[in-house]
Amino acid sequence: MKAWDIYSYQPAGWPEPNPVVIVSHPGRVANKPDVEVLLCTSKRLTRAQGPGETVLDEADGLDWPTLCKCDLIHAIAKGELRQRRGQVTPERRRQIIREIMRAHDWLS
Repeated sequence: MKAWDIYSYQPAGWPEPNPVVIVSHPGRVANKPDVEVLLCTSKRLTRAQGPGETVLDEADGLDWPTLCKCDLIHAIAKGELRQRRGQVTPERRRQIIREIMRAHDWLS
């Protein structure tokens, strides 16, 4: 398990697992029980991406174009992550970082 890996995560009460992207520092991933993740949609993309979102797809290991929500970082226990699905491509990593910074107004 490492930063930029995509795993499945199913929060309590949700009907199906969703992809999540690990965005924690490698030191946290290696040494702490919780990691920071971005939630992605589980459904096929049916609209254009909006502010605070990036699109991931087959190149990242997903089955279809999927919205990744960059405007909210979640902390999740590593033990709740299931089935590694892929890894975010280097170009999309840059897009996610830019979108996180933009969504949190960290660009000033």
